[in-house]
Parts: sequence; structure tokens; C-alpha cells
Amino acid sequence: QVQLVESGGGLVQAGGSLTLSCAASGSINTMRWYRQAPGKQRELVASITRGANTNYADSVKGRFTISRDNVKNTVYLQMSSLKPEDTAVYYCNADQWLGPQAWGQGTQVTVSS
Repeated sequence: QVQLVESGGGLVQAGGSLTLSCAASGSINTMRWYRQAPGKQRELVASITRGANTNYADSVKGRFTISRDNVKNTVYLQMSSLKPEDTAVYYCNADQWLGPQAWGQGTQVTVSS
């Protein structure tokens, strides 16, 4: 089972930027960032294949950028022009080559107005 460890969350003012990182303990396939705000369902924010094909939720297009380093087995989420509605716990998710999807423990992002 691959382990995922997120970092980079924190408190930022609206309009600010943050970059999240997710380091995997081994090689992984497609990686994703999800988020879950209080009282809401977990939603997919962005995904990136091993070949760097990306997809974004409409709510973050043009503001967030997902990228990865296959040598370091790490995925990044660069977030800019942050809004209070981006406040959530952000989770890293990855498709393992064998076995179920792996999840990180989550990192809190809080955007103040």
C-alpha cells in the first residue's frame, strides 16, 4: 500500500496563493486532489495522469494548477486567487498500479475574507 503525505496547507487571505504537495512512498499512476468543506460532500478538484494530462473542476479552472514530478512521486497543487469558498480540507488521492486507491490524511486550507 502506497502512503500519501500532504503538506502546504494553511491560512491565507482572499486573493492569496498556496501550494500543496503530496508525496507518495512509491510509484503511482493517476493522482488527484479532492476537497471537502464543512457540511459538504468531497469533491474532485483536479487530476493528473502519469503522462501529465490534467483535468480541473470548473470552480478552479484558471486559478489552480496541478503538476507532478514522477521521479519524486510527488504531486503539487498551485492555488492562486484564492476565495473563501476554497476553504476545505484538501486530500490527495492516487491510483496504485496494484490494489485500491490510496488517500492522504488531508491538509486544511482556510481562506479569510
